[in-house]
Amino acid sequence: MAKVLIATEKPFAPAAVAGIKEVIEKAGHELVLLEKYTEKKQLLEAVADVNAIIIRSDKIDAEVLDAAKELKIVVRAGAGYDNVDLAAATSHNVVVENTPGQNSNAVAELVLGLLVYTVRNFYNGKAGTELMGKTLGILAFGNVGRNVARIAKGFGMNVIAYDAFCPAEAIEAAGVKAMSSQAELFKEADIVSLHIPATAETKQSINYDLCSTMKKGAILINTARKEVIDEAGLLKLLAERTDLKYITDIKPDADAEFAAFEGRYFSTPKKMGAQTAEANSNAGIAAANQINAYFADGCTKFQVNK
Repeated sequence: MAKVLIATEKPFAPAAVAGIKEVIEKAGHELVLLEKYTEKKQLLEAVADVNAIIIRSDKIDAEVLDAAKELKIVVRAGAGYDNVDLAAATSHNVVVENTPGQNSNAVAELVLGLLVYTVRNFYNGKAGTELMGKTLGILAFGNVGRNVARIAKGFGMNVIAYDAFCPAEAIEAAGVKAMSSQAELFKEADIVSLHIPATAETKQSINYDLCSTMKKGAILINTARKEVIDEAGLLKLLAERTDLKYITDIKPDADAEFAAFEGRYFSTPKKMGAQTAEANSNAGIAAANQINAYFADGCTKFQVNK
């Protein structure tokens, strides 16, 4: 029997926890909870004797791994996993997995919801514009990007996309026009929606030079990762280009400076992309099933630190 910890500073919905508990206990394992913790010390104490951990945006670093003497697997309930130190996990012989695709519709719906809010001038009572007929550029055509394209087409938008790792043929097969480069995408789109991970190559890649090529009145929306934005460069551009807007689901480090651009900037108070009951349940239960599969037959299909 394995001991499985749900460690969530920002908890799953109660229904999701109930679903995870049912899946874990049906397989003969024990489930324990650490929710809404406020100090790292609490996490270090909780991991001491567990064999598996399910997390959301919680950070698993070398110190946590050192404290988790019995740990075999960490599953991030969601697609991104830059909150886990993969090198440290590998050195501790700990498998790290994610649950790709489980939150994708929730994030995609948020993108379009934020865009409606933005083009209607943040509901300030003044006349805005419509999304129909606008060109939406999607940067990275993975699970989230595909769902954004699906919903955007329902709004009557023209959808284009670029993904360095997805063949143009696959993008075109989804009814989306493939761009030849990131630079071309930024020049052609009225709105650019970011869905790239935070990697060594992408961190601060959304910078002054790239965004300065955007059309007059363009909107940049980020529901991906804070780290991909060059905040200093974007602040400089917003000061120079009073026609541009920046919308984000990840509050920037320079939030106060961005907030000075009233009517052209909006950030959710906390990351809301996966904050639906359905996404909570989908990702959490997927994580539970992956843990069960790992202990049952060594399955590591979704391992990200190979």
